[in-house]
Amino acid sequence: MAVQNQMEAGAAPVKAKRRVPPELNILSILIGVALVFEILGWIFQGQSFLGNPQRLTIMILQVSVIGIIAVGVTQVIITGGIDLSSGSVVAATAMIAMSFAQSSSYARAVYPSLTDLPVILPLLVGLGIGLLAGMINGSLIAYTGIPPFIATLGMMVTARGVAKWYTKGQPISFPTESFAKIGSGIWPVVIFLVVALIFHVALRYTRYGKYTYAIGANPQAARVSGIDVGKHLVKVYAIAGTLAGLAGLVTAARAQTAQAGMGMMYELDAIAATVIGGTSLTGGQGRITGTVIGTVILGTMTSGFTFLRIDAYYQEIVKGLIIVAAVVVDVQRQKKRSKKS
Repeated sequence: MAVQNQMEAGAAPVKAKRRVPPELNILSILIGVALVFEILGWIFQGQSFLGNPQRLTIMILQVSVIGIIAVGVTQVIITGGIDLSSGSVVAATAMIAMSFAQSSSYARAVYPSLTDLPVILPLLVGLGIGLLAGMINGSLIAYTGIPPFIATLGMMVTARGVAKWYTKGQPISFPTESFAKIGSGIWPVVIFLVVALIFHVALRYTRYGKYTYAIGANPQAARVSGIDVGKHLVKVYAIAGTLAGLAGLVTAARAQTAQAGMGMMYELDAIAATVIGGTSLTGGQGRITGTVIGTVILGTMTSGFTFLRIDAYYQEIVKGLIIVAAVVVDVQRQKKRSKKS
C-alpha cells in the first residue's frame, strides 16, 4: 500500500533491498580463517600456510569423506532431525565391504582356484549397508515417534558393535587394486563434489527438496498440505545412511585397510561442517553449497592447527567452541526473524 500511494503521488517506488547470499558470508569466514593461519604461519613458523600446494591437497583429500557425510547430514538437519550414527556406519560399511574387496592373491598358494570378486560387489554391499541403516533410522523416527537423537544414537552404538563383531575386532587389509583405486588420487574429492552437486540440484529444484524444506519449517503444515511426512523422512535418512556408506567405502579404499575404530567422531565433524555452513538446527533452512564451504573451513582449521603444531586436544576444544558459537549465532538469527515477522 505504501509503495502504491507513493506511485500515485508521483514519487519513485521504493526498491527492495537485495539479500546477500548466505554463502558469501560463509565464504568470507573461510577467507578470514585462511588469512589468519597465513599470518600466524609467518610469525611462528617462518613459512607460508597457503603457499604449500601439497598441504592444501592433503587438506582437501582429508575433508572429502567428512563432506560426503555432511551432504547427507545437511538434509537430515533441514528436516529438523539429527544423525549421530554416521561415523559408526562408516566403520561397519568399511569392515564388511572390505571383506568382499579383499584380494585373494596372498592365499592362492594354498587355494589356487581362488579369484577376486568383481569390484561392483563390495560397492553394492557397502551402499546397501548404509541404506539399511538409514532406513532403520528413518522408520524409527517416522513411525514410532522416537526422537531422532535417540534413534540415531541407538544406531551409532549398534553399527559400531557390528563393526567390532564382524571380524572380532581384527582389521581387514589387502584390497584388490580396482577397489583401492576408489580412494586413490583425487577420486575422493571428485566423489564429494559430484555428490554435493547432485543434492544441491535435488534440494533447490525438485519436489524432493521442496518437501524436505517444508517438513523442516512446519511438519504439521506439510502433512496438512498432502505431504507424506513419514515416507519422506525415511527417504531422507536412507539417503544420509547411503552417503555414510559411500564415505565408508572411500575411507577403506584410501587407507587400504578397514578397522572397527574407523569413522570415530566423523558424525560430529559432519554436523559441525553443516552448522558452520549455515544450516539451521531448528530445521527448514540450509544449503549444500554452504555445507561444502563449511567442510573446507573445518579442514582449513584442522590443517592450520597441525601446521602451527597445536596439540590435538586443543583442536577438539576449539572445534567444540566453534560449534556452540555457530548455534548461538543461528539462535540469534531466528529470534530476529521472529521479531520481524
